Amino acid sequence: MSNENHEKFMRMAIELSEYNVKQGAGGPFGAVIVKDGMVLARSANRVVPTNDPTAHAEVSAIRLACQELGSFSLEGCVIYTSCEPCPMCLGAIYWARIDQIFYANNKVDAAAIGFDDQFIYEEIACEMANRKLPIVQMLRDEAQGAFKLWTSTENKTEY
Repeated sequence: MSNENHEKFMRMAIELSEYNVKQGAGGPFGAVIVKDGMVLARSANRVVPTNDPTAHAEVSAIRLACQELGSFSLEGCVIYTSCEPCPMCLGAIYWARIDQIFYANNKVDAAAIGFDDQFIYEEIACEMANRKLPIVQMLRDEAQGAFKLWTSTENKTEY
């Protein structure tokens, strides 16, 4: 794909981010997912209107693209996002198997306007016992039943 097309799709993501702010609908973030040079899905940040803290622009666009394709895999797709993906969105992009990420603003730019994810990066690097949010493992032996069932099930969809 030409640089001109990459710029066109990035401008779409940026326009979504600006439109979202102007409408008072939430954070200044937009994302566009493209497959074979065609826009498959687009979304702005939907956290505030949906009361869903996971409804970041990238995650919302991934949900729409997966519905459009009828698949949980977005192999062959590219995502254009107005800002470097946060840890949650980056994880979702990897799980969706998107081929490439293009972004505009970076995480330092986001932190400067109040969207700072540094504490999440720091928490991930900490041992479980040292994290600020208490994390307690329990009933592992019981939970292993589902894993054993999964392992022995022949009629399953690997992902």
